[in-house]
Amino acid sequence: MPTERIYKTVHQYSKLPVPAEDMKKLLEILEDYRKVKSCVYARYGGIGGLGKISPGYTVQNEMTKSGLRSELGLPSVYFYLALFEALGDIRGRWSRTKAKVLELVGKNENFTAEEKHYLRFLLKTGNAFEAVLNQRDPELPEKIRKRYAELAEKVEAGRLDRYLCRQVRKHHVRPDVTSANGFAVSERAYRYGTCGTHSGIYLSTKENRKRIFVALTDSNQYDSQLFVRPKPEEASVEIDVPVSVSVHSHRDYVNEIGLSMGVFTMLTTDAGHRYGEEFGIFQTEYAEWIRERQISYHRNREANPGRKKYELQKRRCEERLHGYINQELNRFFRTEKPRIVYLVRLPHGQPGGINKKINNGITLWQRGYVRERLKQKCREQSVEFAEVIGKDISRECSCCGAIGQKTDGGFFCSACGYQAEEKVNAARNVLRRGQSGRIVYETAGYR
Repeated sequence: MPTERIYKTVHQYSKLPVPAEDMKKLLEILEDYRKVKSCVYARYGGIGGLGKISPGYTVQNEMTKSGLRSELGLPSVYFYLALFEALGDIRGRWSRTKAKVLELVGKNENFTAEEKHYLRFLLKTGNAFEAVLNQRDPELPEKIRKRYAELAEKVEAGRLDRYLCRQVRKHHVRPDVTSANGFAVSERAYRYGTCGTHSGIYLSTKENRKRIFVALTDSNQYDSQLFVRPKPEEASVEIDVPVSVSVHSHRDYVNEIGLSMGVFTMLTTDAGHRYGEEFGIFQTEYAEWIRERQISYHRNREANPGRKKYELQKRRCEERLHGYINQELNRFFRTEKPRIVYLVRLPHGQPGGINKKINNGITLWQRGYVRERLKQKCREQSVEFAEVIGKDISRECSCCGAIGQKTDGGFFCSACGYQAEEKVNAARNVLRRGQSGRIVYETAGYR
């Protein structure tokens, strides 16, 4: 049986400042890439383009005949990647719109079961959905057409069609792009190589048979589609590379682990084991450094200080912090050997308080990065990941379920006398809720 594989993103960075002339060429590609996407959004992002976006050959042919590529002078290796990226965005928007309308139909108590069935049929049958929105009769295969006629006879189809149109107008947002931060590059548009003593990558430009060289900080070479992010303020380039990795399966990974995430200790398990105990130190140093630099920048704004050095130092600080996070997550998996990991569903950010220093530190808290890296490593190690309901999870007693008190990092339950560290109590609640099925979102493992 072939080994299952998933993709993760690795990053490559420019080693030397990119010359202004070369950066100008990259920015020209970036701007034309944006124009192509914007044109596709404008032409096919509305209901009139629904019948053309899947599988996309009609859009490809029409855009080819439009003459836009010749007008921009953009090589086909960039033009068609921009086109299909825009099509993917449009399809994604329509999927979210349909999901939202399906949710509203299910919650609407004024609809009968037959009416809900009819609306769900329209939403899940592409040709019928597109025809209703464009106010014409659907062209369906004979078997599906008969089913559509049977459903329409049982309900007031015209009224339901109008309801569907209203909800789509209300919830569908046509994609748009006012600016772009990068562009995709196919295998034909680049090659790795050396220039003098530096290893790097040669990228195609708008000039025929002309490439620019970007020296990289590593000598790794890849053969997949890349995503290039020019950064003119820093005279640098960042390259995102999707890398296929094998999914590992461990027979000895049998434990169920509840986790509590913290600002100072990164993760605490239900057994009281701690991972990332220096996380708060790294986090505080990073937040204070950012705060000091921002204050200094605003004080000297009139002198127009450069931001290149600041961005480079900031990236080094982030890489140091992220390196520590990944190191501790790897130690967690090696030590705990989890079959399934439960984590509380993190709430959205709250409005700041009166202490600006604390607000700044909380804003820069890397909780989102920790969560995403934990999920990614669960996928790579064939471990299930589930999020549980978080309401009162740190105030609830993990022993008897009563509401207790938190003081100075500790937890005390007056109902049963249970005492524990606050994070340990929360982690045990996470495990208990996960095992009892109080899960709000779940990503299946790769067993």
